[in-house]
Amino acid sequence: MAQSSSTTSISASGASAPHLRRVLSLNDLIFYGIVLIQPIAPVPLFGVAQSLSNGFFLDTIVIAMFAMLITAVSYGRMAAIYPSAGSAYTYVGRGLNAHLGFLVGWAMFLDYLLQPLINTVWIATAIHSRYLPQVPYVAAAGVIAAAITLLNLAGIKSSAEANKVMLIAMFAVLAVFLVLAVHFLYHGGGWGGLFSIQPFYDPATFDSHRIWGATSFAALTYIGFDGVTTLSEEVVNPKRNVLVAVVATCLLAGIFSGVEAYLGARVWPDWHTFSNLETAFMDVCHRVGGMPLFHAMGAVLIVAAFGSALTGSMGAVRLLYGMGRDNVLPRGFFGYLGARSKSPTYNILLIGALSFLGAAGLGYYGQAYEHAGELLNFGAFIAFMGVNLATFWQFSILRREGHRPRLFRDVLLPLGGFLFCGVIWWNLNHLAKIVGGIWFVVGIAYLAYNTRGFRQKPAMVDFSDT
Repeated sequence: MAQSSSTTSISASGASAPHLRRVLSLNDLIFYGIVLIQPIAPVPLFGVAQSLSNGFFLDTIVIAMFAMLITAVSYGRMAAIYPSAGSAYTYVGRGLNAHLGFLVGWAMFLDYLLQPLINTVWIATAIHSRYLPQVPYVAAAGVIAAAITLLNLAGIKSSAEANKVMLIAMFAVLAVFLVLAVHFLYHGGGWGGLFSIQPFYDPATFDSHRIWGATSFAALTYIGFDGVTTLSEEVVNPKRNVLVAVVATCLLAGIFSGVEAYLGARVWPDWHTFSNLETAFMDVCHRVGGMPLFHAMGAVLIVAAFGSALTGSMGAVRLLYGMGRDNVLPRGFFGYLGARSKSPTYNILLIGALSFLGAAGLGYYGQAYEHAGELLNFGAFIAFMGVNLATFWQFSILRREGHRPRLFRDVLLPLGGFLFCGVIWWNLNHLAKIVGGIWFVVGIAYLAYNTRGFRQKPAMVDFSDT
């Protein structure tokens, strides 16, 4: 993940706190958003999403895009009021209610724990199904989780330069795929082979119920766009540029993902014949570009997933440490630093263990990648609903000074986003809702205990270093 390079400056008054310089342009923000989401975001989802939607992954991308665009507007508007790290947690906690903000933070906390898990699941699946079938899935998951844990214990982080190289490699492989896929379709069927409504609609197989269910999984394509708002304090003209950047990020993600899903569906229309759903797009690449493109896409996906797992696990470790340091969680364990390494050793080992046990458990249950993705979306869509509701509250109920309320922008749009995200959240699979529901109930009980029955304000969670 690319990091901003802005520096801090101190005003002439000695009493003033340091503040970040506003040096980032609109283009900087949009580029950062693309880096966060990654141009290959729909690729690992392709086979599973095609199966869940009965072959209409493209429709789920479009549906999810509308929900994300509305939510992006809410994020941008709240970022103009509360330009600080923490994103949804800050917006709900300060803009709506501190207790609700804590619960949104608790849901976000689940996502931090799941990010290394979902990447571990995908890499282990790819190794077992595509490269080393003699290695059991559980063993591959153990190796990946152990490698990430050891790198975190050694203090190794992905650099901005490495991330730029990875982004260039992604775009290069995708560009080759796009060119070869267009050539394959046109050469095989002319304009009729290249352009078709089949990926959008086929009366023989279209099932709206399955499409809505698949949308809850396909929304993973857009996860991460809200990270743009964490740079609000460093942006030139933040009231305009943050809003435009988050909307543009979601729109570009939708366009990129839609093109990839469309071409994938046209190249391989019979999704029932995929040998492995999690790595299905590699088969699509093989059909249009042979083994070189197959291996190039596989390498990009594995390296990107490993980088995301490494970055995500370190983010989770720092979040746990911050919560332990601030007594949100027991300090003795979560706030512990190793005597020599000065690293939160217990947290690193805990995240590694959770990644392995979660991957092994989901692998035993079956459909590991699908369940991990939908469980991640459980927390993400709670946060999205919270931000939409906080936007409605701030601009329609509180009516901030100098603001003239408008029905569409201040009422219909955020409430529509809340309902839209709520429908997607409701269509998550049963396992995600059961596990996520248990997590949320634990959060409510923990909040009630620490606030003496909600009579006190909850302790603040610091998301700024994650």
